[in-house]
Amino acid sequence: MRRALVIGATTPIGTAIVAALAADGCRVAGASLEDKPVDGLELHLAADCSEPDTAAEVVGHVVAEFDGLDILVAAAGRMPLEPAHRTTDAQWFDALSNTLDTFFFPVRSALPHLFESDAAAVVAVSSVNTLVAAPWAAAYTAAKGAVDALVRQLAVEYAGRGVRVNAVAPGMVGGAERPDAAAGYPIGRTILPTEVADAVTFLAGPRASGITGVVLPVDGGLSVLSPAVVGRADLQARLKDA
Repeated sequence: MRRALVIGATTPIGTAIVAALAADGCRVAGASLEDKPVDGLELHLAADCSEPDTAAEVVGHVVAEFDGLDILVAAAGRMPLEPAHRTTDAQWFDALSNTLDTFFFPVRSALPHLFESDAAAVVAVSSVNTLVAAPWAAAYTAAKGAVDALVRQLAVEYAGRGVRVNAVAPGMVGGAERPDAAAGYPIGRTILPTEVADAVTFLAGPRASGITGVVLPVDGGLSVLSPAVVGRADLQARLKDA
């Protein structure tokens, strides 16, 4: 049975990932800032994994409890909404800490244990913001862009050690609950947490054994849609009549 650790397990995407991995037959541990129950977790640690020592302790605890580790998922993040010129030092460092550090420090601690697995996989939750720009997201986009770069770097460095490293890049999560944001999505709605979780579970599993270094958009076609479509009623009509 594969053993997984999900960082950011109490976020909407994190809870969906926990449930999907558990349904896929994994033993799942979680770490998050919040101490609240999450269905599917065998072990939940309230911890700030942006701190190097804490991240190491979390990984060590899970490895001891599960007698090893096969999958690490980094699903934490922080998105301050300010244009760059109004972004404070605190907001900038908070975005980097809660988005990039919560990926790097756990994966650094997990790698020696993943080397011992015959099914080792790391999956980071990135964002469509690294593919298409949106206003007031400078700190978040920079942090998620760094996650994408680190995914590619780790994929190359550790492919020979049997560790696959990938990411998913979700669009706005909300599904039918966010009709105000659906205009730019060719599928006619924003994304469901379960859709992100299914992509993570695929990349973490044996069916993706030949995939590493990939940032997979889970965005309903947002990142490939021409911006002209959003502003032109005639082009929107063509989509509806296709």
